[in-house]
Amino acid sequence: MIVDRQGRRFRNLRVSLTAACNYACTYCVPNGKRLVAAQDELPAEALARGVAYLVEAAGIDQLRITGGEPLISPRLEAFLAAVATLGLKDTSLTTNGQLLARKLPLLQAAGIRRLNVSLDTLDPNAFRRIARGGDLACVLEGMAQASAAGMRIKVNMVPMRGQNFDQVLPLLDYCLERGYELRFIELMRMGHLARDANAFRQQFVGLEQLLTRIGLAHGYVQAAAPQDATALRYHIPGKGYFGVIANESVPFCRTCSRLRLSSTGWLHGCLSSSNRHYIGELLDKPRHQALPALQRLLVKALADKQEQAFAGDVMVMKVIGG
Repeated sequence: MIVDRQGRRFRNLRVSLTAACNYACTYCVPNGKRLVAAQDELPAEALARGVAYLVEAAGIDQLRITGGEPLISPRLEAFLAAVATLGLKDTSLTTNGQLLARKLPLLQAAGIRRLNVSLDTLDPNAFRRIARGGDLACVLEGMAQASAAGMRIKVNMVPMRGQNFDQVLPLLDYCLERGYELRFIELMRMGHLARDANAFRQQFVGLEQLLTRIGLAHGYVQAAAPQDATALRYHIPGKGYFGVIANESVPFCRTCSRLRLSSTGWLHGCLSSSNRHYIGELLDKPRHQALPALQRLLVKALADKQEQAFAGDVMVMKVIGG
C-alpha cells in the first residue's frame, strides 16, 4: 500500500472513458464547442487492464466511470464487461443523463447500481443556456426510469450567480420528492476559470451563501460522512439528504483518496496539479514487469496532491474525468 506523510492513499479511481461530450457547459468550456474524443484514446481492454493493475498496485476498491460523457463512448459496453470481473467494492457512473434511458439496460446488465447525474437547473431555457446542448425532458425521464429500476441517484448541480442560483430550492425540492440526493458543487477554478479570476468571482457561490438560501425553506442538520468524503452532508428531517462539495469554502485535500486515469492513459493524482504520469506503455507489459513500474508512478502521483487546499489548474475538468 502506498501512503503519504499525511496518511493519504488512493482508494477511489475515476476513469475518463472519453474526452468527448455532447454538452458544452459554460463552466467547463469557454467557447461553446463540444469536446471531442482524443485521437490516442486507449481501447476499452487496455483501460480495463489499467484499472486491474491499479487495483493491485494501489489498493483501489471503488471505481467511477466518467468522461467527457461516458454514455456516448463506443468503448462503454466492453469496458463495463471487463471491469465487472475485478471484484470492486463499488462501481458507479457519472453522466449528464441525455442518453440514460437508452443505455439503462446496458448499465443494469453490467451491475451499475449508483449514478451521478449532472443537472444544473429545471428551467428549460436556463438548461439550454448552461449546457449548450441536450434536452431537459430526456434527462428527467432517464433519471425517473433509472430510479424505478432501483438505481440510487445523486444529482450534481454547480450553483452560479447570474445563471442558476435561483434554481437551488426548486431543484432541491424536486430531488427530495423523488428520493434523489442533490449535491451542490462549488464552482472550481479549472480550465478557463483558472485563467479568468474575475469571471470566477462573479459567478462563485460559496457554502455559507448556499446554506443561507436553503435555510429559508428547510431546517437541516449536518450528517455523518466517510472520513475521505468530498461532500459535507446534511439531513432535512422527514425529507431526505443533500450535500455540498465545498472545495473552496471547506477544502478536503487533507483526506483526498482520489486518483484519475484519462482516456489516453495518463494518471492524475490531483486536480490542482498539471503533473501527469503515463501508464499506457505499461499496459502491454506482463504483470510482474508492469506493477513495480506502476507503483513508482503512483508514489509520484500521490506526491502531487495539495497539502491544504485546492489551488486550481488550467486543465479542462472533463478531459480528466470530473
